Amino acid sequence: MSEYQVINPATGQRGRKYPLITSETLEKVISAADAAYRSCGRASTVAERSGLLKRVGDLHRERRSHLAELAVEEVGKTRSQALGEVDFTADIYDYYAAHGDKFLQDEPIELISGTGSALVRRSPIGVLLGIMPWNYPYYQVARFAAPNLLLGNTVVLKHAPQCPTSSAAIEDLFLEAGLPEGGYTNIYASNDQIAEIIADPRIQGVSLTGSERAGASVAELAGRHLKKVVLELGGSDPFILLSTEDLDAVVECAVTARLDNNGQACNAAKRFLVAEDLYEPFKTRFAEALCRVSPGDPSLPGTFLGPVSSTAAADRLQEQLDLAVNSGATVLTGGTRSGTYFPGTILDGLDPKNPAYYEEFFGPIASIQKFSSEDEAVRAANDSAFGLGSYVFTTDSEQALRVADRLEVGMVFINGVGAESAELPFGGVKRSGFGRELGRYGVDEFANRKLIRTIG
Repeated sequence: MSEYQVINPATGQRGRKYPLITSETLEKVISAADAAYRSCGRASTVAERSGLLKRVGDLHRERRSHLAELAVEEVGKTRSQALGEVDFTADIYDYYAAHGDKFLQDEPIELISGTGSALVRRSPIGVLLGIMPWNYPYYQVARFAAPNLLLGNTVVLKHAPQCPTSSAAIEDLFLEAGLPEGGYTNIYASNDQIAEIIADPRIQGVSLTGSERAGASVAELAGRHLKKVVLELGGSDPFILLSTEDLDAVVECAVTARLDNNGQACNAAKRFLVAEDLYEPFKTRFAEALCRVSPGDPSLPGTFLGPVSSTAAADRLQEQLDLAVNSGATVLTGGTRSGTYFPGTILDGLDPKNPAYYEEFFGPIASIQKFSSEDEAVRAANDSAFGLGSYVFTTDSEQALRVADRLEVGMVFINGVGAESAELPFGGVKRSGFGRELGRYGVDEFANRKLIRTIG
């Protein structure tokens, strides 16, 4: 288990260490969360919980500069993107605050026989455990916490070991907004302690965003103890270019889709599949565009590409790159590491015979391949163990929907990137996990959808 400590990936500077929670304190945390659920979560009104979420969103905006600075220091996120993440996070709290009444309204059921009435009423289920990753320290928490606090559930949150300051800051915002003690608690816990928490009968569900390995482990534990689990895991999203009237605009989208968040997003475009008549010009312009983006100090306002999150992450990315090249792929541009910094890199000739073909590159490395037909593009896109998101570019609207229907993914974005929003459900299929966050669907994952049937 890694220590909870900030290690600035851009400078290597180490901050103070945070001790793991003791067994005694952990027991108090779970007891307080359970008590808060029973005394406040179930007893409070939707209006009260919505108002609290609105205050949390407002506080994120008030503290956006400070919160962004923490993310830059912890994970090397560029300042502009860190500010954007805080703003998006505030939007999520605002969204659930504004739609609470609508989402939690009783849902009438039309009876096919008999007299009386029937309805479904959504209510909370209790204490939930959230296990969150480092790459979006505020956004990941919000998309789990906001809908569940709206419901009246309470949250125990275990963040990534490299995010101890931002995770503590989030808890402070909830307390300042007026959430009762135990409503949301940040903990610094080990993997063994997480197993104990999942086994605790007071914990009613678990949500994890992270790696396949972590997801499989948590799902096994949750299943053993009959706990509901939501998993958002990895992705190797295809970017499919079928046709375009503006290749430069598509290239701009491709650069953003691959380099955003320093290339460390589960739903980033990673595999670029290009129609053969556009392949050469796209490849040339994509390479030129990536070369114009120089890695730099993430704390400076104009930097778009910073370091990967840690030395360990850089080592892993280098191992994957070496595996791909040693097994036959060619580095078209980039590929030269400097500490924790990688330039935008394109791999050509990465085919299914290459063991790196099926891996997720969690950093600014793209693969590119051409196809000669729509069917071939769909087969290549679906030739992955992952099924999170995808991007389809075409001038044919009927083709866009036809391809979208055939893709084995949880999300399809047509003719654009960066279109995620608080009202849009997020999640995948296959080894990318299961369950949905955000939008209307995010409320239902840990809700008791109770049937109430009145006869006569």
